[in-house]
Amino acid sequence: MYKISKQFAFSASHILEGLSEDHPCSRLHGHNYIITVHLKSETLNEVGFVKDYRELSIIKEYIDNTLDHRHLNDVFSVNPTAENIARELYTIFVKEIPQIYAVEVCETPKTSAIYEA
Repeated sequence: MYKISKQFAFSASHILEGLSEDHPCSRLHGHNYIITVHLKSETLNEVGFVKDYRELSIIKEYIDNTLDHRHLNDVFSVNPTAENIARELYTIFVKEIPQIYAVEVCETPKTSAIYEA
């Protein structure tokens, strides 16, 4: 099995619903997110790629146009936790890029959430 990944970055705010009032994430706050998209394939294309990284530009366009410098509660119909964001992005991107098997969302250098199909 061949596996590749590519990272994308954006900045955004959110408020996490359902937390106690004294929890810092229940207040408006932001992150410099790193999204890593993981792809895999049992075979390579004629060039020797799982996928040409340039073909992942649709992900960058989506992130730049829809997520960057936005309030994520206004973008997603689910509570914008890292876990939910990972699942939502997987669902959006796998339609165009079926080799995607996981999406990882990092809110800080020390934390990440991964949604894997």
